[in-house]
Amino acid sequence: MKAKIAIARRIERAEHGNLGDCKSLGNCVSEMRIGIAAGYRVFFTMREKIIVILLAGGTKRSQQKDIKKVIDLAKEF
Repeated sequence: MKAKIAIARRIERAEHGNLGDCKSLGNCVSEMRIGIAAGYRVFFTMREKIIVILLAGGTKRSQQKDIKKVIDLAKEF
């Protein structure tokens, strides 16, 4: 439950321009890092100053597989 709340709050803050702890992954994809429990990631891209949350996320454990998936998704977008 704490993780869901933390993720929802991060997305809400991002809506207001506060991206917090983020890292660029290349190919126009970045990740919001949420330092709670399993180390959750929310992947996003920017399109004309609009943050687009990609329909993928994950934990530190699944990070490499998730990154490949979101880069492919961003290319289709």
